[in-house]
Amino acid sequence: MEMSPSHKKNLVRLLAILLTFTVINGTMFNVTIPDIAESFNLMPSQVSWVMTGYILVYAIGSVMYGKLADVIPLKRLLTIGIILFSFGSILGFLSPNYTTLLIARILQALGGAAIPALGFIIPSRYFTHDRGKVFGIISSTVAFASGVGPIAGGLIGGFLDWRFLFLVPASAALAIPLFRRWLPDEEVRSQKIDYFGAVLVAIFVASLLLFVTMLIWSLLIISIIAFALLVFHINRVDSPFIDPVLLKNRRYTITIFTSFLGTSVMFGLIFVLPIMMRDLYDATTLGIGLLLFPGAMAAGIFGRFGGTLIDKKGSIYVLRIALLLVAIGVFFISVFTSSSLLLLGSAVFIAYIGFPLLQSATANLLSHMLTKEETGVGMGLFNLSNFISGAFSSAIFGSILDLEGMTFSINPLNAHGDHAIYSNLYLVLSIVAVFALLMFFAFYNRSKKA
Repeated sequence: MEMSPSHKKNLVRLLAILLTFTVINGTMFNVTIPDIAESFNLMPSQVSWVMTGYILVYAIGSVMYGKLADVIPLKRLLTIGIILFSFGSILGFLSPNYTTLLIARILQALGGAAIPALGFIIPSRYFTHDRGKVFGIISSTVAFASGVGPIAGGLIGGFLDWRFLFLVPASAALAIPLFRRWLPDEEVRSQKIDYFGAVLVAIFVASLLLFVTMLIWSLLIISIIAFALLVFHINRVDSPFIDPVLLKNRRYTITIFTSFLGTSVMFGLIFVLPIMMRDLYDATTLGIGLLLFPGAMAAGIFGRFGGTLIDKKGSIYVLRIALLLVAIGVFFISVFTSSSLLLLGSAVFIAYIGFPLLQSATANLLSHMLTKEETGVGMGLFNLSNFISGAFSSAIFGSILDLEGMTFSINPLNAHGDHAIYSNLYLVLSIVAVFALLMFFAFYNRSKKA
């Protein structure tokens, strides 16, 4: 069944709304962590699992849904995902204790992971001519919601109570009848699912993310063993969970690695900025959100323009612009650290514009190099790399920020002082973005000549 143009437009709008719910749900709880800890009398290490548990299950789910999409109809997967997401949200609103709250967040993650995972697969499967534009809308929605999340969390949690945050994502259940109406019917494809491979992927991802956040070395050993077993396994079964041919595709791996580096820069920016604002400017949670908000708004607007540009100029062209904008923005944050908020906000604005362009151009580039059989798991690995890049950025820069007494600035355009550690971090992030740009440029230049 071919979708009509009106159904396609409605489907994209619905995807954008649902993505807003899921992304906001992942970020707005950050600002209410102290309130949750006070409600249940929790230690910091305990309450952190409200976020860690969600991210962990969400990351693994993004790959699982991607693979299941190659076998099970998208309509059915989305219905199951939204039901779990909404049920977890209602349970969270009613949670009488910490255990129930954790179960609610895990249910939210189990269901919510379906929306971005399948949201990137739907354009690949049903949008042929304006795929870049659709990816632009999806990526700009993610960037916009990331900036709105902390503000929404601060306002709802401040005026009402942290439990009311759960009512926002609970309304996602209203979208089920619309999805079931607008998505085409698909047949269940007979394909053997590699359950053992799926378990190895889950163990590898979970232990790696837990090691990055908790720095328990035994978890790193478990992760390495699981990865080695996974490599051994997928090369010896007929229908592996991850096809080794996909990982041997250099265009795919280079594009994924480029996205990993670029996304890690953006996550590093978002992680360090609130800490820097509180430390150097004594900013409130709302003040930090307001600094990010113009960039988030710009990301929402320019991301859609970037999607149209992808259809006209191509993904490689837009991806280079995206990395350049991210590198320039982050470099000027390093220069303007401890300067006026206007200059700092302008630099954040530039970097934020690059974020949706990076996501949409990467997704469109991957969708064109993957076969129909590879789309599900291929896009799932793309989503997974984004989560892992965020975890690595937060862990690495969090550890560096624990260091005290750093007053030497390695950026010649910024003076020495107590702000130097932040200036140095953002300079490193700009170098990572430039490296990603040069690596991507060199590889695709050689491919073009070849």
